[in-house]
Amino acid sequence: MKAMTLRAHGGPEVLQLEELPDPILQADQVLVRIKAVALNHLDLWIRQGLPHLKHQYPHLLGSDIAGEIAGLGSLVKGFEVGQKVLVHPGLSCGRCESCSLGWDNLCPHYQILGEHVSGGYAELIALPPRNLLPFPKNLSFAEAACTPLVFLTAWQMLVERAKIRPGQRVLIHGATSGMGSAGIQIAKLFGCEVLVTAGSEEKLAWAKDLGADFLINYKKENFLKKITDHFGKYSVDVVFEHVGKALWQDSLLCLKWGGILVTCGATSGYEVKTDLRQIFFRQVQVLGSTMGRRGRQFEILRHLEAGRLKPVLHGIMPLEEAQAAHRLLESSQHFGKIVLEP
Repeated sequence: MKAMTLRAHGGPEVLQLEELPDPILQADQVLVRIKAVALNHLDLWIRQGLPHLKHQYPHLLGSDIAGEIAGLGSLVKGFEVGQKVLVHPGLSCGRCESCSLGWDNLCPHYQILGEHVSGGYAELIALPPRNLLPFPKNLSFAEAACTPLVFLTAWQMLVERAKIRPGQRVLIHGATSGMGSAGIQIAKLFGCEVLVTAGSEEKLAWAKDLGADFLINYKKENFLKKITDHFGKYSVDVVFEHVGKALWQDSLLCLKWGGILVTCGATSGYEVKTDLRQIFFRQVQVLGSTMGRRGRQFEILRHLEAGRLKPVLHGIMPLEEAQAAHRLLESSQHFGKIVLEP
């Protein structure tokens, strides 16, 4: 099969097109022919190298996969060859207490496709059948690939962890990223007032079209000052945070007493300064979040099929152009998700 492989860490140039052996299908697995795989910032971090991860090479990036079943192991029932499927990116043991309670993303053995094990930068992948999700009927392969990781992560952050409620004021950083665009839609779905930050007027206009109510160009104005001037001091109920170091301190300072900051990433750096007095005296909550429960994917998919949530597709590129796709993602000159097609 054709694959874009990673054998060393570095810039986009380390991604190389190769011919690899097709996956060996085990009796308890399903073989999926990949039709589309979406990029995430996670792909950039893995490509650049993370100290805690030790990969077997060649390693394949790519967490968000849409395709069709190309083969069934002898023990697999309930699926058909040719059936369209969406892939849940999380792998868990299925046996521990967390998995049994439906919190598979808290499994001690939890892994993410493309991060801990090889993912979808290829033509084929072999997976456990529990990782297959119903394919949203109204979406293309490319549109469907835009949805699993970002919508599940944003759903857990806002709905499961922050427990957003109608009328709350939610600040979403990085509005035009995959995470930001999912966060805006979910917050609006729950009746929240959405404040966003982005780096250009064009991006803010795009965020407004998604439903954002209050727009802040962080390159021209300090977001904390603008929020304070308009709404007053300590006026945000929930901060949806995936930027890290660059915005951390001001994100805490904009929160109401008892407000919530929920974070899933650190694109600008993970070492942050925190004035603990702002945490304990104002009773602010800081919550971490990674992915979400697999079962929540079905609820999200119903919203996608009904059009209440929409995938945000920036563009499609052939798998062979993965280097260029990574450069585009790093440039932040995109709106929504970049998708590769094998």
